Amino acid sequence: MTEFSHDHIIPYKGSEKTKKEQVAEMFDRIAPRYDLTNRVLSGRTDVAWRKKAIGMLKKYRPQQVLDIATGTGDMALRAYKMLEPQQVTGVDISAQMLEVGRQKIAKEGLSDRITLELGDSENLQFPNNRFDAAMAAFGVRNFENLEKGLSEMYRVLKPGGQLLIIEFSRPKPGLFKGLYQLYMNVVAPQIAGLLKQNKEAYQYLNKSARAFPERKDFTDILQKVGFSNARYKALTLGICCIYTAEKR
Repeated sequence: MTEFSHDHIIPYKGSEKTKKEQVAEMFDRIAPRYDLTNRVLSGRTDVAWRKKAIGMLKKYRPQQVLDIATGTGDMALRAYKMLEPQQVTGVDISAQMLEVGRQKIAKEGLSDRITLELGDSENLQFPNNRFDAAMAAFGVRNFENLEKGLSEMYRVLKPGGQLLIIEFSRPKPGLFKGLYQLYMNVVAPQIAGLLKQNKEAYQYLNKSARAFPERKDFTDILQKVGFSNARYKALTLGICCIYTAEKR
């Protein structure tokens, strides 16, 4: 499978652990304040992005929904409330992120409708053709092998199943791009530090976002692993994209 530049960007320089192991360790460390930090850094814009993306699945009325790299379950919770499926299943490699997510889900009284499982998104423990929709918010760039992870999402989708991915992208050249780079390179890690988060983790997240194949490059990859009708929609002056595709 093809290797991409972001596949080799790791959270901790000098570590002998694999990228996958480092990512799990990084998210375990930042789990307790992860939701708060996201809301502060994005000014709650991330909430609007998730709502808009999930709204694009409504017309398909999926009943079995898979949330890849579910983290603290934000996307899974939002999907259940907006789509009202039979079941939402979230998968993540960070045990601590999942623990935070399970507490949130229990508080909402939805533990029977939303299940969060510890697992490797590049080696999913589900049968072929299991889900009506598969989604991932800001998670696929953390895959150790992007094509392998996307191929697994393809495998577990039913024919006609819908794929939904949200990822950061780079604004077009101009004043806003310069301000965005300043914010992501300097301001965001400093804010993360003030919130008692690991600066190194947020520097990694920025670097991986910058190196990630975006827009048409990413839709081409989706087509390569088997998806059809791969499209993207840029949001908020291009700093985020929603990608959609389907399994025929």
